[in-house]
Amino acid sequence: MNLLDIIIACKKKELTESIRLNRFKDLEKSINFNRKCIPLSESILSQDKTGIIAEFKRKSPSKGIINSDVSIEEVTSGYSREGASGLSVLTDFEFFGGTVADLSLARKLNSTPILRKDFIVDEYQVVESKAIGADAILLIAAILHKKGLLKLARLARSIDLQVLLEVHNAHELEMVNEFVNIIGVNNRDLTTFLVNTRLSFSLADKIPEGFVKISESGISSPHIIKQLKQAGYQGFLIGEKFMNNSDPVAAFSDFIKMMN
Repeated sequence: MNLLDIIIACKKKELTESIRLNRFKDLEKSINFNRKCIPLSESILSQDKTGIIAEFKRKSPSKGIINSDVSIEEVTSGYSREGASGLSVLTDFEFFGGTVADLSLARKLNSTPILRKDFIVDEYQVVESKAIGADAILLIAAILHKKGLLKLARLARSIDLQVLLEVHNAHELEMVNEFVNIIGVNNRDLTTFLVNTRLSFSLADKIPEGFVKISESGISSPHIIKQLKQAGYQGFLIGEKFMNNSDPVAAFSDFIKMMN
């Protein structure tokens, strides 16, 4: 059993407990449930933004603790202020140190679109995402079958959530459906957690037209972003590059200045 299998097994166990504590109808009573979502895809394409989805992540399975000294309030508000097109908030606790409360707090403080970054395998998590204030959800092709992904994406669209479909190879692009808004190529292998940005370049011309295209993980310099843009990518999800610093917001701001 590889690490991804372990994460999914743990996620399904957590899910059972979450459903026991908060039923679907309880989630639908949330103040956020009837909120009009802010389209992440439009924000990525906006000329007034950076195209960067800036991530808040305390730790990871491959790196351990990345940054446990900064607050969700300070970092997400700073990212928004400095021009982030979106905020990515990890809500997995066991492996990434995040919580659904992190996302809810980020929602209260920001008008920037928020992506819920988690291992979503069940309809409950889709509804929960809307209830806690997300504007978009991540669906990972590697952990879903085609019919299951379609079911989750359709549900997301029905409650005004956008869908970012994450792929790692050309075969997974066959899972794209009409309810997906954004296609992200994750340069990180989820079984080994090794990163290779060449993956984005190799898949760039294989991504179907009509979807916003983003590259995720391992983007360490504005130079790489320039190359990825030339390859056809419009957005970029970056986390550790900023979170590795004692002041992630300053790191993000400096990165943006180097892009200009």
